[in-house]
Amino acid sequence: MRIRRRVVVGLASVGALAAATIPVIAGGSAQASLAFNLSKLNKIQQRLVSSELINALGPSSTASIGNDNGGGADGAPNTPPSGFSTAGLAGHPTNYFPTGAGSCSTNYGNNRKVNQNCLNVTDADLQGRGQANNETSIAEDALRPQYLVASNNDYRRGDGTCGASYSTDHGATWNDSTVPNGFTRGANFGNFARQYWQSGGDTSVAWDTKGNAYLSCQLFNRGTVASSNTDQSSAFAVFRSTGNNGASWNFPGRLVTSYYDRPGTAGVLEDKQLITVDNHVGSPFQDRVYVTWTLFAANGTGYIYEAYSSDYGQTFSQPVLVSGDSKALCTVTYNLDTPNGNCNENQFSQPFTAPDGTLYVVFDNYNNAAAAGTGTDNRNQVLLAKSTNGGASFSAPVKVSDYFDLPNCDTYQGTGADPGRACVPEKGPLTRSVFRATNYPTGVVNPTNNQVVVTFGSYINADSNEANGCVPAGFAADGNNLYSGVKTPGACNNKILISTSNNGGASFTGTATDPRSEPMVTQAPAQRGTDQWWQWAAITTNGQLAVSYYDRQYGSDETSGYMDVSISGSRDMVTFGQSRVTSSSMPPPTEFPGPKGGQFFGDYTGLATVNGIAYPIWSDTRSPDIFVCPGTATGPGNPPQLCTATEDNGLQANDEDIYTALVGIPIR
Repeated sequence: MRIRRRVVVGLASVGALAAATIPVIAGGSAQASLAFNLSKLNKIQQRLVSSELINALGPSSTASIGNDNGGGADGAPNTPPSGFSTAGLAGHPTNYFPTGAGSCSTNYGNNRKVNQNCLNVTDADLQGRGQANNETSIAEDALRPQYLVASNNDYRRGDGTCGASYSTDHGATWNDSTVPNGFTRGANFGNFARQYWQSGGDTSVAWDTKGNAYLSCQLFNRGTVASSNTDQSSAFAVFRSTGNNGASWNFPGRLVTSYYDRPGTAGVLEDKQLITVDNHVGSPFQDRVYVTWTLFAANGTGYIYEAYSSDYGQTFSQPVLVSGDSKALCTVTYNLDTPNGNCNENQFSQPFTAPDGTLYVVFDNYNNAAAAGTGTDNRNQVLLAKSTNGGASFSAPVKVSDYFDLPNCDTYQGTGADPGRACVPEKGPLTRSVFRATNYPTGVVNPTNNQVVVTFGSYINADSNEANGCVPAGFAADGNNLYSGVKTPGACNNKILISTSNNGGASFTGTATDPRSEPMVTQAPAQRGTDQWWQWAAITTNGQLAVSYYDRQYGSDETSGYMDVSISGSRDMVTFGQSRVTSSSMPPPTEFPGPKGGQFFGDYTGLATVNGIAYPIWSDTRSPDIFVCPGTATGPGNPPQLCTATEDNGLQANDEDIYTALVGIPIR
């Protein structure tokens, strides 16, 4: 997916608000005057905007913002490998050469490959295209826990699309399914019979209580950045797998919201949609489907919206404002309009439900006082709004916590290191960890006591602050965070924090507590002084919280840029156990490469839990990328040969695949 943004992960450019059952805004002369041009974005929008938007509007309008999807031949810069070799193919890599069963299921111990495809051989200037799988989601059927469904950004067909897989044996084996998203009905798009889509992604999955699985998919067209087609229309669609456990999906997908932009004026863009289903038996809104997202409007604002379906995803309500207004919490409005309240810059919303039917939506907000940029303090805040009437309306937002986002990438990793984006720099002299990243919140409700639990990342925390040399230093010119101590071992390091509410989300333990003093999910001794990021949270029916995340506590990960996946668990939301999930460390990604390394690795991970066990799901880089050797396939007598490759940063070129593992929840 053409995802890109510094502060929120995700992508999307879709829908709009209107008074139809399926909201839609038609492009045309009225919208053309409001065209969304990246060169005119304010700093906060440059922090929040997705790479989809950047790619959709073209490199010529990006100003200082880079393009972290690489792409080469489709209009964006890309850095091909510096060397090729046949040596790495001696063992016939099983991500390319199928087994007797016909799949390319490369498992690493109990780490199970989810996407079963064999690697496509892509031209060197298009690494990642036709190959990568990233940005993961997973859900289990709580009433039939052997059934799981997973989704990801799937680039196998060339451009990104919404990929899906399913398991019927507790995740021991997996099969791929095809999401039929080539076109949707065209009534909202000039009233044609069909609207075709070039690309898609930003997926998430959920189950209802009737054995149906749901997949949320963002669909879009790229405009003239990639082809002669000017169309930049976009939409969110929900696909239902009706009773066959994710093996197939209904067609066409049902539109949640859509934006018709045939001339490519892009007056309205929507980003980062996530789905949940109220699967609590006995809830007054049992089986209601909810989708939330960010609407980037032409007036510079970014509000959070929600839509719901009460008929199993057949139709969706008109969008409902989530982010709302709080003049106390949202004091900096960037001299922009506030038609829907002072909280007018938000991103990365996640919906989740309680057994009593309450819908909670947690999200990042950038309207706090420090966002004015007048000092060195560069914190932002996590907010939460709730609905007690099935998503028809929402409370005013409340503060969950402050947090500090990840550092500006090219400030610390060097020129060309994903400019305009944040990343997770390794410590010391190497500069290979340049994939864009941001901190975001995820929430759950403890079914045993209705406690609301929110986890989130923060670069300033109890282990990373002024006392050990990590000092906030304001904002870079592109709006990303600056710190001293970013490359110093033992100084700055990202952590996963937790904030809880025992009064239905009216207030949280982190509301008035500085992140330097908040409890951490990542409590293992070796996690002190090392980075953890991209967490997801899930909770069992008996109240065991599980949180999985990328982790650099093992071996030389913190200085080499390698990474692992870990999981933490707790019953009291205070004391956490921890265990390693990955069987070996993963190198930094190399697909979608810029001059320093791979710049796109997705935006988030996923996690599902049931009966005391957990299924973390992540994008994995342990399998090699494969190319046609230069100088071969030139004619008779010189057939094609296969090579592995070495990137400019010295890493072997690698692929991005989806992995999961069945693990116990570590309780200490």
